Amino acid sequence: MTMKSPADFDKMAFAGQCVAEVHAAVRAAAVVGVTTRELDAIASEVVRRHGCRPSFLGYHGYPATICTSPNSGIVHGIPDDYRLVEGDILSVDAGAIYQGWHGDAAFTMAIGEVPDTVTRLLEVTEQALWNGIAQAKAGRRLGDIGSAVEQTARPHGYGVVREYVGHGIGRSMHEAPDVHNFGDPGKGLKLKSGMALAIEPMFNMGGEETVTLEDGWTVVTADGSLSAHFEHTVLLTDKGSLVSTLPEPVLVGA
Repeated sequence: MTMKSPADFDKMAFAGQCVAEVHAAVRAAAVVGVTTRELDAIASEVVRRHGCRPSFLGYHGYPATICTSPNSGIVHGIPDDYRLVEGDILSVDAGAIYQGWHGDAAFTMAIGEVPDTVTRLLEVTEQALWNGIAQAKAGRRLGDIGSAVEQTARPHGYGVVREYVGHGIGRSMHEAPDVHNFGDPGKGLKLKSGMALAIEPMFNMGGEETVTLEDGWTVVTADGSLSAHFEHTVLLTDKGSLVSTLPEPVLVGA
């Protein structure tokens, strides 16, 4: 859906700020010994304190406020009694709804000390997100975003997840168009002012193949390798593209 008024833009921006606050609270609390269920409770309190609703809770039956995906988890992990241990990595995906408009973002963090190779996986995946965001501007095409993300991964030999993608966002959490993490420059839908996109690279230290666990939600790497996931919501305007899910929103390409 395209934002049609400044009020629509402001509501999406507010939802994005709520998500940023969730991220900050969860990052601060995600230490050795904490359960992912406890992190979910913290996220729930932040969302409701901001006068928002969780995007994920109840979505096709999903039972929690955030998704927590440790280690080989790629996306959609359900918070439970798993206690974080030294050397884990944890992907956290959060969404919020403000007056009918959505914000959506994810990050992956290390719990304590991790090997340099793991730190590099996180750094490269986050850089791929920003390389994709740099292409998310009116007049560019979806393939420009996907190509920028994919080409960031290739020199490092990471598996680029293809089965799960970014998406349009607005009055619904998932809207057209799909925003792939691969593609050809200059190909695909032409981007225009008023669009909102959730861009979300998912890179695996091993292959790109995925498996969905018996809970019907949790997606993990097929080979058991570590996975990283970063995401921001980006609002396209005539003056540049606003990354709305940062603690201080940033206008890119102004």
